[in-house]
Amino acid sequence: MKMITAIVNKEDANAVCNALTKGGFSVTKLSTTGGFLMAGNMTLLIGTDDEKVDKCIDLIASCSKQRKEVVPSTASYGIGVTTAYPLEVTVGGATVFVTNVERFEKL
Repeated sequence: MKMITAIVNKEDANAVCNALTKGGFSVTKLSTTGGFLMAGNMTLLIGTDDEKVDKCIDLIASCSKQRKEVVPSTASYGIGVTTAYPLEVTVGGATVFVTNVERFEKL
C-alpha cells in the first residue's frame, strides 16, 4: 500500500478531486499555504494499492497544469527605498510524494 501526498494549486483542487473520486480513489483534502507566494494550495492525501499509483498520478497530472501569473513583488534597495513591480511566476502543476505504508487500518 502507498500514501500519495499531492500538493496542488487551489484553482486546480476541485478538478483534481473530482477526477480522483470518479477514478475510484478516496481523497482527504487539507487547505495549505505555500511558502514562496504565500498562496493557497490544497494538499491531498490518497491511500491506494501499489498497482494503482500510476493511474492516480496520471489523474492528478491531467487536471493540474502549470501556467504563468503576474504577482506583485517588492524590492528593497537598502537605502530606505522600496519599490513594487510585477513579477511573472509559474503556478499550478502538482508536487507529488509517494510513500510506503507499513500498516493500514480502517476503524
